[in-house]
Amino acid sequence: MNLLHIIENEMLAKHTAWRIGGPARYYAKATTIEDLRAGLEWAEQRNLPFFLIGGGTNLLVRDTGFPGLVMHYVNRTWRVTSETLQHETLGATGTLYVEAGAPMAGTVRRIAAQGWAGLEWAEGLPGAVGGAVYGNAGCYGGDIASTLIRAWVLVNDQLEEWPVQQFAYGYRTSLLKRLELENERLHQIETTKSTSQTSKIYRRAPIVLAAEFKLVRADPADLAEKMAAIATERKGKTPWGSSCGSVFKNPPGQSAGRLIEQTGLKGARCGAAEISQRHGNYIVNMGGARSDDVLHLIEMARSAVLRQFEIELELEVRIL
Repeated sequence: MNLLHIIENEMLAKHTAWRIGGPARYYAKATTIEDLRAGLEWAEQRNLPFFLIGGGTNLLVRDTGFPGLVMHYVNRTWRVTSETLQHETLGATGTLYVEAGAPMAGTVRRIAAQGWAGLEWAEGLPGAVGGAVYGNAGCYGGDIASTLIRAWVLVNDQLEEWPVQQFAYGYRTSLLKRLELENERLHQIETTKSTSQTSKIYRRAPIVLAAEFKLVRADPADLAEKMAAIATERKGKTPWGSSCGSVFKNPPGQSAGRLIEQTGLKGARCGAAEISQRHGNYIVNMGGARSDDVLHLIEMARSAVLRQFEIELELEVRIL
């Protein structure tokens, strides 16, 4: 652990898109797999929970903070490789290798400027590559499941190469996400069974370190025009203020935002948090909002939609 600089009581609000969250008991940045392994070993030796953060989107951290080690993976290395000798020809194929800490939107803009298509749907998509692979991020007709070739995953200190099929993707979910939720459920059961700190066991799901996506050669001007249209549409839907993006998944054949709007809750406030007047599926931190404010609005929206439409909204955001 000598290579890592560990900070105590780091406020996680600084590292989340919502700008909400209490202190991590310990916090460190990781730039390599060796850093991650060292951090995991350090946390396990002290029987501390471990959490890996990327872009801090789709994440609500409670004001009480996190009682273990939070690591921020910041490796942003990427490269494009052509699969054919005629790589300048329109329609030629290629691949993008990118580390998990790279921003989705920024990376997509760079490769599109070089004339590579396949990920332009992710223009403006918040967050880092690792989180996108973890949750099968998607928008504007594309998603990770349809563009990923494989990813490199840390499983119990071993680096494994997973083909896209191994992630068992579904709508805004994956095997990794399901494993993480199950681990959290088991930990809660263990916590209620025992009051002894030393008897707690903190499991962890595999960690995405890097990914490879399929690309196709295209006209940079055409890509720029398409991405500009996506950016304009996204800007028109995105409210002012700090938010995590969509709070709820869209139910089959429905729009969560439209359902919430029809309940009359747009503009509803709790403390400094507001259900956006522009988009019902956004909850905005208007400045100084607390996690309990957001959680209260989440429960209001869920209850109202269930009561009026008999549809149970499922969270897209994760609560830490």
